[in-house]
Amino acid sequence: MELNETMSGMPRRERAVMYKRDHNCCQAVLLAFAPELGIPEEKLLAMGACFGSGMGSMEETCGALCGAQMAQGLLKFDNRRMNPQASQLRTLFEQRCGATRCKDLKGVGTGRVLCSCEDCVRHAVESLEEML
Repeated sequence: MELNETMSGMPRRERAVMYKRDHNCCQAVLLAFAPELGIPEEKLLAMGACFGSGMGSMEETCGALCGAQMAQGLLKFDNRRMNPQASQLRTLFEQRCGATRCKDLKGVGTGRVLCSCEDCVRHAVESLEEML
C-alpha cells in the first residue's frame, strides 16, 4: 500500500507530520492541504522549498507557519487584504507553540526547545483548520 493510501484516513495534521519525514515544515503543511488547493504536489513542493528551517535559515518565521499562511491565502483570498486573518493565524500558532520564530522554537541560543518541528507542523495545520 502506498503512503498516500495509508494516509487517506488520517487527520490532516497527522498527514502533515508524515509528510515532514521527507520534506521541510512548510512543504509538509502545504502538502496536507493539497486536495483543497488543487495545485500539483510538485508546485507546492517548489513553493515551500525555500522555507526549510524557517525564513532566513532559522533566524525568522517558522516554515510551518509560512506554509499555513500560504495555504490560507490560496484558500481564502477574495481580492481583499488578509492581514487580519494572517494575524489571527499567527496568534493561534504562537499560542500553541510558544513562539513564531524558528530560532526561538528550536532554542537556538537558549538551549530550551519550545516546540518540535513535528508539533509545529501539527499546530500550524490545526490553527488553519480552526479558521477555515
